[in-house]
Amino acid sequence: MSIDTPAERSHSERREITQRGLWFEEFETDVVYKHSPGRTLTEADNVLFTTLTMNTQSLHLDAAWSADQQFGERLMNSMLTLSTVVGQSVAQLSQGTIVANLGFSEISFPNPMYHGDTLYGETIVLETRESKSRPTQGIVTLEHIGRNQHGDIVVRAVRSTLMQKAPK
Repeated sequence: MSIDTPAERSHSERREITQRGLWFEEFETDVVYKHSPGRTLTEADNVLFTTLTMNTQSLHLDAAWSADQQFGERLMNSMLTLSTVVGQSVAQLSQGTIVANLGFSEISFPNPMYHGDTLYGETIVLETRESKSRPTQGIVTLEHIGRNQHGDIVVRAVRSTLMQKAPK
């Protein structure tokens, strides 16, 4: 009698687990979802994002000019900071389960990000409600918070998303 080892089982005999975000029913309010890994943002990231988005602000591109300004150096583009902290949440919360991003109601940048800072993201679910017009979907309101390596909040955003309910 032979016993198959896991390596000897055929692909069709194995249980599959697909990475996905949360279905509407799985979101819990007042829970902090910590996103991993953090992301160290570099000068190259800043210049690429800034030029791709046609943002010619000297504060992001001109080291000599920025040296004479309030912060004494170039700052990371705040839209890159926002995009990154939202992106950090995707694998854990919305990968393959989001229908649409409905909008942002609040965005703030209480502290600057500099080249070489590491951004750590977390999300708090503020509210969930079933869609009145779409019975297979619900609306989830999220608060995204980004902190630098010192724990300082560098971005905070409140976002509404339309999420799929679990398939029946």
